[in-house]
Amino acid sequence: QVQLVESGGGLVQPGGSLRLSCVASGSSYSMRVMGWYRQAPGKQRELVAQITRGSSPNYADSVKGRFTMSRAGAENTVYLQMNSLKPEDTAVYYCKGSGLYPIPTRDYWGTGTQVTVSS
Repeated sequence: QVQLVESGGGLVQPGGSLRLSCVASGSSYSMRVMGWYRQAPGKQRELVAQITRGSSPNYADSVKGRFTMSRAGAENTVYLQMNSLKPEDTAVYYCKGSGLYPIPTRDYWGTGTQVTVSS
């Protein structure tokens, strides 16, 4: 059974940094696409950053220049380095993976990690 587990969330002051990690287990194949999403209270879940195997990551406009997504080679492990954090970045951050053999159309989600930006 494929599982995604996020870690690294917490409470940070505005202007601070956090690094999130997401590790997918349960498959010997590589996911084609992995992404970070977030959901703030009362808002819809939104895409923060996404990386497709073999390509550079793309970012939501709201985080460009502040967040950096990376992937550990062909492994199902991704990171999100978050710098210059703002209160509006407060949300539960979720990791998503897809494009996995033998069901490439299936999405796999983690349970999320809370990020709170507050003084």
